[in-house]
Amino acid sequence: MNDIFTARGSVLIAGATINGSTVDIAIDETGTIAGIGEGIRREYDADVVIDGSDRLAVPGLVNTHTHAAMTLLRGYGDDMPLAEWLTQKIWPLEAHLSGDDVYAGTKLACLEMIKSGTVAFNDMYFFMDRAAQAVDDMGLRATLAYGFIDLGMEEKREAEIRATEALVAHVKSLDNPRIRAAVGPHSVYTVSPEGLRWCATFAEEQGIGIHVHLSETEKEVVDCVAEFGKRPAVLLDECGCLTPRTVAAHCCWLDEAECRLLGERGVSASHNPASNMKLAVNRAMPYRWLKQYGANVCLGTDGCASNNSLDLMEEMKFAALLQKFAWNSPTLLPAGEAVAMATAAGARALGTGPGTLTAGAPADIVLLDARAACNTPLHHADSNLVYACNGGAVMTVLCQGRVLMHERTVPGEEEIVRGAAAAARALVGRAREAS
Repeated sequence: MNDIFTARGSVLIAGATINGSTVDIAIDETGTIAGIGEGIRREYDADVVIDGSDRLAVPGLVNTHTHAAMTLLRGYGDDMPLAEWLTQKIWPLEAHLSGDDVYAGTKLACLEMIKSGTVAFNDMYFFMDRAAQAVDDMGLRATLAYGFIDLGMEEKREAEIRATEALVAHVKSLDNPRIRAAVGPHSVYTVSPEGLRWCATFAEEQGIGIHVHLSETEKEVVDCVAEFGKRPAVLLDECGCLTPRTVAAHCCWLDEAECRLLGERGVSASHNPASNMKLAVNRAMPYRWLKQYGANVCLGTDGCASNNSLDLMEEMKFAALLQKFAWNSPTLLPAGEAVAMATAAGARALGTGPGTLTAGAPADIVLLDARAACNTPLHHADSNLVYACNGGAVMTVLCQGRVLMHERTVPGEEEIVRGAAAAARALVGRAREAS
Protein backbone atom coordinates (compact mmCIF):
# COMPACT_ATOMS: atom_id res chain seq x y z
CA MET A 1 0.00 0.00 0.00
CA ASN A 2 2.81 2.44 0.83
CA ASP A 3 4.21 2.15 -2.70
CA ILE A 4 1.07 3.61 -4.25
CA PHE A 5 1.37 6.74 -2.08
CA THR A 6 5.09 7.29 -2.57
CA ALA A 7 5.26 6.49 -6.30
CA ARG A 8 5.93 9.50 -8.53
CA GLY A 9 5.66 8.00 -12.02
CA SER A 10 2.98 7.12 -14.52
CA VAL A 11 -0.36 5.71 -13.36
CA LEU A 12 -3.00 3.56 -15.03
CA ILE A 13 -6.56 3.30 -13.72
CA ALA A 14 -7.83 0.11 -15.32
CA GLY A 15 -11.48 -0.58 -16.06
CA ALA A 16 -13.22 2.35 -14.37
CA THR A 17 -16.71 3.51 -15.36
CA ILE A 18 -17.26 6.94 -16.90
CA ASN A 19 -20.72 7.86 -18.22
CA GLY A 20 -21.75 4.22 -18.34
CA SER A 21 -18.68 3.04 -20.30
CA THR A 22 -15.79 0.94 -18.98
CA VAL A 23 -12.49 2.67 -19.79
CA ASP A 24 -8.85 2.88 -18.82
CA ILE A 25 -7.31 6.19 -17.74
CA ALA A 26 -3.63 6.72 -18.48
CA ILE A 27 -1.73 9.36 -16.47
CA ASP A 28 1.78 10.44 -17.41
CA GLU A 29 4.74 11.34 -15.20
CA THR A 30 3.69 15.01 -15.06
CA GLY A 31 0.34 14.13 -13.51
CA THR A 32 -1.60 14.84 -16.71
CA ILE A 33 -4.27 12.59 -18.21
CA ALA A 34 -2.54 11.09 -21.26
CA GLY A 35 -5.55 9.22 -22.59
CA ILE A 36 -8.95 7.75 -21.77
CA GLY A 37 -10.51 4.84 -23.60
CA GLU A 38 -11.07 1.13 -23.90
CA GLY A 39 -8.02 -1.13 -23.97
CA ILE A 40 -5.44 1.56 -23.21
CA ARG A 41 -3.89 -0.77 -20.63
CA ARG A 42 -2.57 -2.96 -23.47
CA GLU A 43 -0.49 -0.07 -24.82
CA TYR A 44 0.48 1.73 -21.61
CA ASP A 45 3.22 0.44 -19.32
CA ALA A 46 2.53 2.34 -16.09
CA ASP A 47 4.56 2.46 -12.88
CA VAL A 48 1.38 2.16 -10.79
CA VAL A 49 -1.79 0.31 -11.75
CA ILE A 50 -5.06 0.96 -9.90
CA ASP A 51 -7.95 -1.49 -10.32
CA GLY A 52 -10.92 0.60 -11.42
CA SER A 53 -13.46 -2.21 -11.58
CA ASP A 54 -16.63 -1.43 -9.59
CA ARG A 55 -15.51 2.20 -9.49
CA LEU A 56 -17.10 5.32 -10.96
CA ALA A 57 -14.52 7.89 -12.06
CA VAL A 58 -15.44 11.58 -11.66
CA PRO A 59 -13.40 14.80 -11.69
CA GLY A 60 -11.97 15.89 -8.35
CA LEU A 61 -14.20 18.31 -6.47
CA VAL A 62 -13.23 21.96 -5.88
CA ASN A 63 -14.30 23.80 -2.70
CA THR A 64 -14.31 27.51 -3.56
CA HIS A 65 -14.89 28.99 -0.09
CA THR A 66 -13.33 27.71 3.12
CA HIS A 67 -11.68 28.80 6.32
CA ALA A 68 -9.92 25.46 6.64
CA ALA A 69 -8.35 25.76 10.10
CA MET A 70 -11.78 26.41 11.60
CA THR A 71 -12.04 22.62 11.82
CA LEU A 72 -10.69 23.27 15.35
CA LEU A 73 -13.88 25.25 16.10
CA ARG A 74 -16.27 22.58 14.79
CA GLY A 75 -19.23 22.35 17.18
CA TYR A 76 -17.83 24.97 19.57
CA GLY A 77 -20.80 27.26 19.05
CA ASP A 78 -24.02 26.20 17.32
CA ASP A 79 -27.70 27.14 17.12
CA MET A 80 -27.06 30.81 17.90
CA PRO A 81 -27.91 34.10 16.16
CA LEU A 82 -25.08 35.18 13.85
CA ALA A 83 -23.99 38.28 15.81
CA GLU A 84 -23.95 36.45 19.15
CA TRP A 85 -22.23 33.43 17.60
CA LEU A 86 -19.43 35.65 16.30
CA THR A 87 -18.98 37.94 19.31
CA GLN A 88 -19.48 35.40 22.10
CA LYS A 89 -17.96 32.22 20.67
CA ILE A 90 -15.92 32.51 17.46
CA TRP A 91 -13.96 35.78 17.75
CA PRO A 92 -12.96 35.29 21.40
CA LEU A 93 -11.57 31.84 20.58
CA GLU A 94 -9.86 32.96 17.37
CA ALA A 95 -8.02 35.64 19.36
CA HIS A 96 -5.95 32.82 20.89
CA LEU A 97 -5.09 31.01 17.65
CA SER A 98 -1.44 30.24 16.93
CA GLY A 99 0.38 29.25 13.77
CA ASP A 100 0.64 25.70 15.12
CA ASP A 101 -3.14 25.65 15.54
CA VAL A 102 -3.67 26.71 11.95
CA TYR A 103 -1.25 24.04 10.75
CA ALA A 104 -3.04 21.30 12.73
CA GLY A 105 -6.51 22.54 11.78
CA THR A 106 -5.66 22.87 8.10
CA LYS A 107 -4.18 19.35 8.01
CA LEU A 108 -7.42 18.05 9.52
CA ALA A 109 -9.40 19.99 6.92
CA CYS A 110 -7.26 18.56 4.12
CA LEU A 111 -7.82 15.06 5.49
CA GLU A 112 -11.59 15.57 5.60
CA MET A 113 -11.63 16.99 2.08
CA ILE A 114 -9.54 14.14 0.70
CA LYS A 115 -11.83 11.60 2.37
CA SER A 116 -14.83 13.19 0.64
CA GLY A 117 -13.34 13.72 -2.83
CA THR A 118 -12.13 17.34 -2.79
CA VAL A 119 -8.79 17.99 -4.53
CA ALA A 120 -8.60 21.81 -4.39
CA PHE A 121 -9.88 24.57 -2.14
CA ASN A 122 -10.00 28.36 -1.82
CA ASP A 123 -9.05 29.43 1.69
CA MET A 124 -9.09 32.67 3.67
CA TYR A 125 -7.77 32.84 7.23
CA PHE A 126 -4.76 33.77 9.37
CA PHE A 127 -1.21 32.34 9.76
CA MET A 128 -1.53 31.29 6.14
CA ASP A 129 2.14 30.42 5.79
CA ARG A 130 1.40 27.50 8.12
CA ALA A 131 -1.71 26.64 6.12
CA ALA A 132 0.53 26.45 3.06
CA GLN A 133 2.82 24.02 4.88
CA ALA A 134 -0.17 21.80 5.73
CA VAL A 135 -1.41 21.83 2.12
CA ASP A 136 2.06 20.96 0.86
CA ASP A 137 2.28 18.05 3.28
CA MET A 138 -1.15 16.70 2.29
CA GLY A 139 -0.75 16.98 -1.48
CA LEU A 140 -3.87 18.99 -2.30
CA ARG A 141 -4.24 22.15 -4.35
CA ALA A 142 -5.12 25.38 -2.57
CA THR A 143 -5.46 29.10 -3.21
CA LEU A 144 -4.59 30.89 0.02
CA ALA A 145 -5.58 34.41 1.09
CA TYR A 146 -4.84 36.31 4.27
CA GLY A 147 -8.10 37.66 5.70
CA PHE A 148 -7.67 41.43 5.18
CA ILE A 149 -9.72 43.45 7.72
CA ASP A 150 -8.93 47.13 8.34
CA LEU A 151 -12.19 48.33 9.97
CA GLY A 152 -11.59 51.75 8.40
CA MET A 153 -8.44 52.39 10.44
CA GLU A 154 -5.36 53.57 8.53
CA GLU A 155 -2.84 52.01 10.93
CA LYS A 156 -4.60 48.65 10.79
CA ARG A 157 -4.84 48.90 7.00
CA GLU A 158 -1.06 49.32 6.74
CA ALA A 159 -0.56 46.24 8.93
CA GLU A 160 -2.98 44.23 6.74
CA ILE A 161 -1.16 45.37 3.61
CA ARG A 162 2.15 44.16 5.03
CA ALA A 163 0.61 40.81 6.04
CA THR A 164 -0.90 40.34 2.58
CA GLU A 165 2.35 41.22 0.82
CA ALA A 166 4.25 38.82 3.08
CA LEU A 167 1.90 35.91 2.35
CA VAL A 168 1.98 36.44 -1.41
CA ALA A 169 5.78 36.61 -1.37
CA HIS A 170 5.95 33.47 0.78
CA VAL A 171 3.63 31.46 -1.47
CA LYS A 172 5.53 32.52 -4.58
CA SER A 173 8.81 31.54 -2.91
CA LEU A 174 7.50 28.00 -2.44
CA ASP A 175 7.40 27.60 -6.23
CA ASN A 176 4.76 24.91 -5.79
CA PRO A 177 2.29 24.76 -8.71
CA ARG A 178 -0.38 23.29 -6.40
CA ILE A 179 -0.33 26.28 -4.02
CA ARG A 180 -1.32 29.77 -5.12
CA ALA A 181 -1.89 33.06 -3.36
CA ALA A 182 -4.88 35.38 -3.52
CA VAL A 183 -5.83 38.68 -1.91
CA GLY A 184 -8.54 38.34 0.74
CA PRO A 185 -10.48 41.54 1.48
CA HIS A 186 -12.98 40.11 3.95
CA SER A 187 -16.07 42.15 3.02
CA VAL A 188 -17.43 45.64 2.44
CA TYR A 189 -18.34 45.92 6.12
CA THR A 190 -14.87 45.09 7.47
CA VAL A 191 -12.67 46.69 4.78
CA SER A 192 -12.67 50.40 3.87
CA PRO A 193 -12.96 51.53 0.23
CA GLU A 194 -9.28 52.51 0.46
CA GLY A 195 -8.43 48.97 1.57
CA LEU A 196 -10.59 47.45 -1.18
CA ARG A 197 -8.89 49.59 -3.83
CA TRP A 198 -5.45 48.57 -2.56
CA CYS A 199 -6.45 44.90 -2.69
CA ALA A 200 -7.72 45.25 -6.26
CA THR A 201 -4.58 47.04 -7.45
CA PHE A 202 -2.21 44.61 -5.71
CA ALA A 203 -4.07 41.56 -7.07
CA GLU A 204 -3.84 42.96 -10.60
CA GLU A 205 -0.13 43.76 -10.22
CA GLN A 206 0.62 40.26 -8.92
CA GLY A 207 -1.71 38.48 -11.35
CA ILE A 208 -3.51 36.70 -8.51
CA GLY A 209 -7.10 36.15 -7.42
CA ILE A 210 -9.42 38.03 -5.08
CA HIS A 211 -11.45 36.16 -2.45
CA VAL A 212 -14.24 38.15 -0.78
CA HIS A 213 -17.51 37.67 1.13
CA LEU A 214 -20.41 39.34 -0.67
CA SER A 215 -24.00 40.03 0.41
CA GLU A 216 -24.24 37.17 2.89
CA THR A 217 -26.89 38.94 4.99
CA GLU A 218 -29.60 41.54 4.46
CA LYS A 219 -27.97 43.72 7.15
CA GLU A 220 -24.79 43.89 5.07
CA VAL A 221 -26.79 45.32 2.17
CA VAL A 222 -28.83 47.75 4.28
CA ASP A 223 -25.74 49.06 6.08
CA CYS A 224 -23.80 49.45 2.83
CA VAL A 225 -26.59 51.45 1.23
CA ALA A 226 -26.90 53.61 4.35
CA GLU A 227 -23.15 54.37 4.49
CA PHE A 228 -22.19 54.54 0.83
CA GLY A 229 -25.48 55.01 -1.03
CA LYS A 230 -24.96 51.86 -3.08
CA ARG A 231 -25.26 48.10 -2.77
CA PRO A 232 -22.22 45.91 -1.91
CA ALA A 233 -21.53 44.52 -5.40
CA VAL A 234 -21.58 48.03 -6.87
CA LEU A 235 -19.17 49.26 -4.18
CA LEU A 236 -16.82 46.33 -4.84
CA ASP A 237 -16.97 47.06 -8.56
CA GLU A 238 -16.16 50.74 -8.11
CA CYS A 239 -13.16 49.71 -6.02
CA GLY A 240 -11.96 47.35 -8.77
CA CYS A 241 -12.65 44.12 -6.89
CA LEU A 242 -15.01 42.46 -9.41
CA THR A 243 -12.82 40.71 -11.99
CA PRO A 244 -12.57 37.33 -13.75
CA ARG A 245 -10.08 36.45 -10.97
CA THR A 246 -12.60 37.16 -8.19
CA VAL A 247 -14.43 34.54 -6.12
CA ALA A 248 -17.34 36.12 -4.23
CA ALA A 249 -18.72 33.91 -1.47
CA HIS A 250 -22.39 33.61 -0.47
CA CYS A 251 -24.08 36.21 -2.76
CA CYS A 252 -27.44 35.52 -1.06
CA TRP A 253 -28.82 39.07 -1.09
CA LEU A 254 -27.81 40.16 -4.60
CA ASP A 255 -30.51 41.83 -6.66
CA GLU A 256 -30.93 41.15 -10.38
CA ALA A 257 -28.82 44.13 -11.45
CA GLU A 258 -25.95 42.95 -9.24
CA CYS A 259 -26.19 39.45 -10.72
CA ARG A 260 -25.91 41.01 -14.18
CA LEU A 261 -22.88 43.00 -12.97
CA LEU A 262 -21.14 39.85 -11.70
CA GLY A 263 -21.80 38.19 -15.04
CA GLU A 264 -20.43 41.16 -16.99
CA ARG A 265 -17.27 41.19 -14.87
CA GLY A 266 -16.74 37.42 -15.17
CA VAL A 267 -16.91 36.87 -11.40
CA SER A 268 -17.20 33.40 -9.83
CA ALA A 269 -20.02 33.24 -7.26
CA SER A 270 -19.49 30.59 -4.56
CA HIS A 271 -22.74 29.06 -3.29
CA ASN A 272 -22.51 28.01 0.40
CA PRO A 273 -25.96 26.53 1.12
CA ALA A 274 -25.34 24.63 4.37
CA SER A 275 -23.71 27.58 6.13
CA ASN A 276 -26.33 30.02 4.85
CA MET A 277 -29.19 27.81 6.05
CA LYS A 278 -27.55 27.11 9.42
CA LEU A 279 -26.98 30.79 10.13
CA ALA A 280 -30.45 31.63 8.78
CA VAL A 281 -29.52 34.40 6.36
CA ASN A 282 -33.14 34.21 5.10
CA ARG A 283 -32.47 34.15 1.36
CA ALA A 284 -30.93 31.67 -1.05
CA MET A 285 -28.38 32.77 -3.63
CA PRO A 286 -30.32 33.87 -6.76
CA TYR A 287 -28.86 31.09 -8.88
CA ARG A 288 -31.26 31.59 -11.77
CA TRP A 289 -30.20 35.22 -12.29
CA LEU A 290 -26.49 34.51 -11.86
CA LYS A 291 -26.67 31.70 -14.40
CA GLN A 292 -28.79 33.80 -16.78
CA TYR A 293 -26.24 36.62 -16.80
CA GLY A 294 -23.21 34.38 -17.20
CA ALA A 295 -21.58 34.42 -13.77
CA ASN A 296 -19.54 31.31 -12.99
CA VAL A 297 -21.52 29.73 -10.14
CA CYS A 298 -19.44 27.32 -8.08
CA LEU A 299 -19.72 25.62 -4.69
CA GLY A 300 -18.19 26.05 -1.25
CA THR A 301 -18.71 24.75 2.26
CA ASP A 302 -17.57 27.77 4.30
CA GLY A 303 -15.70 26.94 7.52
CA CYS A 304 -16.40 24.09 9.90
CA ALA A 305 -17.67 26.45 12.60
CA SER A 306 -20.71 27.23 10.46
CA ASN A 307 -21.31 24.14 8.34
CA ASN A 308 -19.95 21.91 10.21
CA SER A 309 -18.64 19.66 7.45
CA LEU A 310 -16.27 19.95 4.50
CA ASP A 311 -18.06 17.25 2.49
CA LEU A 312 -18.67 18.86 -0.91
CA MET A 313 -20.74 15.91 -2.08
CA GLU A 314 -23.17 16.65 0.73
CA GLU A 315 -23.03 20.32 -0.26
CA MET A 316 -24.16 19.50 -3.81
CA LYS A 317 -27.38 18.05 -2.41
CA PHE A 318 -27.95 21.04 -0.13
CA ALA A 319 -27.38 23.39 -3.08
CA ALA A 320 -29.85 21.64 -5.35
CA LEU A 321 -32.53 21.26 -2.67
CA LEU A 322 -32.20 24.81 -1.32
CA GLN A 323 -32.55 26.36 -4.78
CA LYS A 324 -35.63 24.27 -5.60
CA PHE A 325 -37.27 25.03 -2.26
CA ALA A 326 -36.41 28.72 -1.97
CA TRP A 327 -37.45 29.62 -5.52
CA ASN A 328 -40.34 27.14 -5.74
CA SER A 329 -38.96 25.39 -8.81
CA PRO A 330 -38.34 21.62 -8.87
CA THR A 331 -36.39 21.95 -12.13
CA LEU A 332 -33.92 24.57 -10.83
CA LEU A 333 -30.31 23.38 -10.39
CA PRO A 334 -30.65 19.78 -11.65
CA ALA A 335 -28.11 17.14 -10.65
CA GLY A 336 -25.85 17.55 -13.67
CA GLU A 337 -25.50 21.29 -13.03
CA ALA A 338 -24.76 20.65 -9.35
CA VAL A 339 -21.92 18.30 -10.31
CA ALA A 340 -20.57 20.88 -12.77
CA MET A 341 -20.63 23.54 -10.03
CA ALA A 342 -18.50 21.32 -7.79
CA THR A 343 -16.05 20.34 -10.53
CA ALA A 344 -15.65 22.35 -13.76
CA ALA A 345 -16.98 25.64 -12.38
CA GLY A 346 -14.80 25.37 -9.28
CA ALA A 347 -11.72 24.54 -11.35
CA ARG A 348 -12.46 27.52 -13.58
CA ALA A 349 -12.80 29.78 -10.52
CA LEU A 350 -9.39 28.77 -9.17
CA GLY A 351 -7.66 28.30 -12.52
CA THR A 352 -6.73 24.69 -11.85
CA GLY A 353 -7.67 23.33 -15.28
CA PRO A 354 -10.91 22.32 -17.00
CA GLY A 355 -12.17 20.22 -14.08
CA THR A 356 -13.09 17.41 -16.47
CA LEU A 357 -11.86 13.90 -17.24
CA THR A 358 -10.30 14.62 -20.62
CA ALA A 359 -6.92 14.03 -22.22
CA GLY A 360 -4.55 16.88 -21.43
CA ALA A 361 -6.32 17.82 -18.20
CA PRO A 362 -4.63 17.54 -14.79
CA ALA A 363 -5.21 14.08 -13.31
CA ASP A 364 -7.46 15.26 -10.48
CA ILE A 365 -9.61 12.15 -10.23
CA VAL A 366 -12.00 10.61 -7.71
CA LEU A 367 -13.07 6.97 -7.76
CA LEU A 368 -16.43 6.20 -6.15
CA ASP A 369 -17.70 2.81 -4.99
CA ALA A 370 -20.18 1.69 -7.67
CA ARG A 371 -21.36 -1.12 -5.35
CA ALA A 372 -22.24 1.20 -2.46
CA ALA A 373 -25.86 1.17 -1.34
CA CYS A 374 -26.20 4.83 -2.38
CA ASN A 375 -25.13 3.90 -5.92
CA THR A 376 -27.61 1.04 -6.21
CA PRO A 377 -29.37 0.92 -8.60
CA LEU A 378 -27.28 3.01 -10.98
CA HIS A 379 -29.95 4.53 -13.20
CA HIS A 380 -28.23 7.90 -13.33
CA ALA A 381 -24.73 8.50 -11.94
CA ASP A 382 -25.11 12.27 -11.47
CA SER A 383 -28.42 11.76 -9.65
CA ASN A 384 -26.83 9.28 -7.22
CA LEU A 385 -23.81 11.54 -6.75
CA VAL A 386 -25.93 14.55 -5.80
CA TYR A 387 -29.05 13.15 -4.14
CA ALA A 388 -28.04 9.77 -2.70
CA CYS A 389 -24.35 9.62 -1.83
CA ASN A 390 -22.00 11.52 0.45
CA GLY A 391 -18.24 11.54 0.84
CA GLY A 392 -18.33 8.04 2.31
CA ALA A 393 -18.70 6.66 -1.22
CA VAL A 394 -15.25 8.03 -2.18
CA MET A 395 -12.65 5.25 -2.35
CA THR A 396 -9.59 6.71 -4.12
CA VAL A 397 -8.42 10.28 -4.76
CA LEU A 398 -5.66 11.51 -7.07
CA CYS A 399 -4.40 15.10 -7.31
CA GLN A 400 -2.08 15.89 -10.22
CA GLY A 401 -1.64 12.15 -10.65
CA ARG A 402 -0.49 11.62 -7.07
CA VAL A 403 -2.54 9.14 -5.02
CA LEU A 404 -3.72 10.88 -1.83
CA MET A 405 -6.20 8.20 -0.73
CA HIS A 406 -6.64 4.60 -1.87
CA GLU A 407 -9.43 2.30 -0.72
CA ARG A 408 -10.31 4.82 2.02
CA THR A 409 -6.74 4.87 3.42
CA VAL A 410 -4.89 8.17 3.84
CA PRO A 411 -1.32 7.92 5.18
CA GLY A 412 -0.93 9.38 8.68
CA GLU A 413 -4.67 9.81 9.27
CA GLU A 414 -4.63 8.81 12.96
CA GLU A 415 -1.75 11.16 13.76
CA ILE A 416 -3.51 14.07 11.99
CA VAL A 417 -6.72 13.51 13.95
CA ARG A 418 -4.90 13.20 17.28
CA GLY A 419 -2.87 16.34 16.62
CA ALA A 420 -5.92 18.41 15.70
CA ALA A 421 -7.90 17.20 18.72
CA ALA A 422 -5.03 18.14 21.03
CA ALA A 423 -4.66 21.56 19.38
CA ALA A 424 -8.39 22.25 19.82
CA ARG A 425 -8.31 21.29 23.50
CA ALA A 426 -5.31 23.52 24.15
CA LEU A 427 -6.90 26.42 22.25
CA VAL A 428 -10.10 26.27 24.31
CA GLY A 429 -8.01 25.98 27.48
CA ARG A 430 -6.05 29.14 26.68
CA ALA A 431 -9.27 31.04 25.92
CA ARG A 432 -10.83 29.97 29.22
CA GLU A 433 -7.75 30.94 31.22
CA ALA A 434 -7.79 34.38 29.62
CA SER A 435 -11.50 35.03 30.24
